[in-house]
Amino acid sequence: MTTIAHSPGTTEQTHDDAAPGARRRGLGFWITRYLPAEIVGTAAMLIAGLGVTIWTGNAAVIALAGLLGETLGFYAVLTITIFIEQAPVSRNRRVALGRTMMLLVAEFGVAEILDTLLIRPALLMAGVWLLADPLWGLLAGKVVADIVFYAIAAGAFTITARIGLRGGSRSEEQVS
Repeated sequence: MTTIAHSPGTTEQTHDDAAPGARRRGLGFWITRYLPAEIVGTAAMLIAGLGVTIWTGNAAVIALAGLLGETLGFYAVLTITIFIEQAPVSRNRRVALGRTMMLLVAEFGVAEILDTLLIRPALLMAGVWLLADPLWGLLAGKVVADIVFYAIAAGAFTITARIGLRGGSRSEEQVS
C-alpha cells in the first residue's frame, strides 16, 4: 500500500500491491485476445457442421461435427497466441511450448470440460433442432454456449495472471 500526500495534513492510501498482469482488463483486451480464435473456430464449426449435412440431417451428428470443428480451429489459434506470449519469458521453445500447454489447461480446462461434455453439445443440438436452417441453429447454439464458456475462461485467465503464471515466474511479492 502506498500513502500519497496531496496537501499539508491530508494523505490518501492507494492499493498498488496487485501484480502488473492482475490489473482489471477492459473489453478491448478480451476482444483482441479471443476474437481471432472465435473467427477461426466459427468458420471451422460451420464447415464441419454444414459439411456433414451432405450425408445426414441428424441434429446430433451435425452438432458433433460442428463441435469438433470449432474446438480444433479455436485451440489452434490460441495455442499459437499463448506460445507467442510465452516465448519471451521462456528459456527456449521447448519450455515455451510446455508453458503454453500448462496455460491452455489452466485457462480453459474447467470451462472446456463443462463446455465440451455438456453445455455446447446440448445447445448446438437444441439450436439445430429448434431452427429450421442448420446454419442458424449452429450459430444460435454457439453464441449461447460461448457466453457460459467465456464467463468461466475469463475468470481462469484472471487467476493465472494474478498468481504470476503468465509472466514466466512468480515474484516473491506475489508468493507471500
